[in-house]
Amino acid sequence: MAVSSAQVEKYLQGVDYPTRKGDLIKQAQQNGAPPEVMNLLRQLPEETYQKPADVTQAIGAMKP
Repeated sequence: MAVSSAQVEKYLQGVDYPTRKGDLIKQAQQNGAPPEVMNLLRQLPEETYQKPADVTQAIGAMKP
């Protein structure tokens, strides 16, 4: 199942930006993200994300 950026954002509610990949993963777990969302987050580059749009952009860059 393809995961949309909107679905990912739903599970990142409560993240304080700027944040790192590990914190995104931790927050998504706490928010009950399904495996497909968790897998997508684990594929993100290791960097600091300044705002939600940065996460969306990184996800978009990963899709073929």
